[in-house]
Amino acid sequence: MASRLLLLARHGEQDAPEQEADTGLSARGRRQATLLGQRLRGVRLDAVHHGPLARAAETAALVAAELPGVPVRLDDRAGDHMPHDTDPAGLPERHAAFLAQFSERDRRNGPRVTAGAVARFATAPASGDVRELVVTHNFLVAWLVRHALEAPERRWIGLNHANCALTVIRYSSAGPPTVVALNDAAHLPPELRATGLPEDYRF
Repeated sequence: MASRLLLLARHGEQDAPEQEADTGLSARGRRQATLLGQRLRGVRLDAVHHGPLARAAETAALVAAELPGVPVRLDDRAGDHMPHDTDPAGLPERHAAFLAQFSERDRRNGPRVTAGAVARFATAPASGDVRELVVTHNFLVAWLVRHALEAPERRWIGLNHANCALTVIRYSSAGPPTVVALNDAAHLPPELRATGLPEDYRF
């Protein structure tokens, strides 16, 4: 039976995100990434993949520093892109406003790149037991969870993942995908579990 254990992690906290630039990690983000790497010590991984933006690349490097011998690979499909050109009709006002921020180029190119990510990472391999970590962004993690659960396409909106939390999905030739873990931040102390949610919803 062929299987793929796909570990997904959102990058660590970005430095100066309000500048909307391709910046690396803040001091908190570097600590989050190191703790994620320590969490994964002893886990057999075939590779660590990451998207092209600096915050994802730096997170992957810090995680891999705790995992000697595991190769690190850049993959543009793990980048930050709009996964689906979702129709805002019938969505809550705040979700419709969120979708309105995306450009025509985002709506055209993002789903194409996401389809490539699904084809590469969200399937069982032809044979063997593959275990990979993908350091990416909130949108792709949300889309892959939605995809695994066969939820409506619009349900990628509203799935928020903490920086350097773990989501794990198992793909097998024997059956449908299984979401093993979702937004697991047990390796992070409470002060590092930023979710982007209002204070009332943090844990």
